[in-house]
Amino acid sequence: MSTTNAASSSDITDRLAAEFEGDAPRSRIEAVVASSLADLRGIPAPDLPELGERLARQRLLDLIDRQQAAVP
Repeated sequence: MSTTNAASSSDITDRLAAEFEGDAPRSRIEAVVASSLADLRGIPAPDLPELGERLARQRLLDLIDRQQAAVP
């Protein structure tokens, strides 16, 4: 991962960690961000941070919804 991508990943993780505080541990958020960015390989570099953050946010929302649905 390039330095720019690492910085983008860290920035995205920081924003999502603040947004999902109490709902998902930072380690889970880091993993979701990393997999989201990896899944978007080939996207033009200027668009990657925004699209990666959107994808990671949706995946986290889906994960939290599934967890809440599983609680009786």
